[in-house]
Amino acid sequence: MAKELPGLIMVFTGDGKGKTTAAVGQAMRALGHGYAVFMIHFMKGRDYGEFLSTGNMPNLTLVRAGRDDFVNREDPDPVDVELAREGFARAEKAVMSGGFDLVILDEINVAVDYGLIEEARLLELLKNKPENVAVVLTGRNASPELVKMADMVSEVLAIKHHYECGADCCKGIEF
Repeated sequence: MAKELPGLIMVFTGDGKGKTTAAVGQAMRALGHGYAVFMIHFMKGRDYGEFLSTGNMPNLTLVRAGRDDFVNREDPDPVDVELAREGFARAEKAVMSGGFDLVILDEINVAVDYGLIEEARLLELLKNKPENVAVVLTGRNASPELVKMADMVSEVLAIKHHYECGADCCKGIEF
């Protein structure tokens, strides 16, 4: 395991398309330098392209903590809460294990915003993480507390989206 990677906390948030894509790019960059990467997708159960293309990459662990269904923000299904919390427990182990240089918590901001995961628990994990473990957090609505704690925050701004022109969700672009 390489040791030069600083233990930064990086956030990709905003209402535009590309937050997960940026995180996957960060993973590829780290993997290219021999770092061990753990990536967990919250609130996603579909076979996204990154699952299909990176299944056998050395030094990459990629898991899901959700199902292929929309979560009701006002009244989440108990299964969505359970999957998110089980996933967060797995993410905590990955961060604290010392076995990964970079841990990506994809859509964690949404899971917190929807109440599936307690924000206090996430902030505590980040506060107590090993110094040399970098963490990337993605999703809309990053909390002010998370933004304040982070070393880097990028906001992806929606200016124009192909959905506005009536385009359908398609493989290779949305998933």
